[in-house]
Amino acid sequence: MTRTEDTALLVAAARGDAPAVRAALEAGAAVEARGEGGMTALVLATKRNHVEAARALIDAGADVNAKDDIQDSAYLYAGARGHDEILALTLANGADLSSTNRFGGTALIPACERGLLSTIRILLAAGIDVDHVNDLGWTALHEAIVLGDGSATYVEVVRTLLAAGADTAIPDGHGVSPRALAAERGFEAIVAEIDRAR
Repeated sequence: MTRTEDTALLVAAARGDAPAVRAALEAGAAVEARGEGGMTALVLATKRNHVEAARALIDAGADVNAKDDIQDSAYLYAGARGHDEILALTLANGADLSSTNRFGGTALIPACERGLLSTIRILLAAGIDVDHVNDLGWTALHEAIVLGDGSATYVEVVRTLLAAGADTAIPDGHGVSPRALAAERGFEAIVAEIDRAR
């Protein structure tokens, strides 16, 4: 296991070159070798959505929960960015649903911020905590309202969260309810969804 082999693995992962990933591993590269920013090869592949390179690394035993210097893991980043194929691979290989990012949030919270419906459904089906509160005092429901734009996509995000049992009584860090946050932004369709769910 030499530094040269580890470097070859990291470069291959960043390029999405799955055959080169496998070759580097066969040559003795450490599957958990870290490069710039403390990123493992799997995190590098995930941040560029290189599915086959990520698959090769996971097949070789890469830790889907290993975090880089800014607290991103392959699982958390795939969930936050809607890289659903890699997300599914991480979930099938030991992803820690309670793992949190640098803001103290689970993968579900940034997925809701970005309106990533397919990702949200994957995470909810996997059993993620719909009511986890991050360091900002927000749940996924708060995030969808405060950082969303009230469009049809975000109405559907809210509907999906409510169907999964999201608690509309949890206030944000300032004591404001999700319904009040939606009302003050003029998101009438979201207010209606919350009223229906109460």
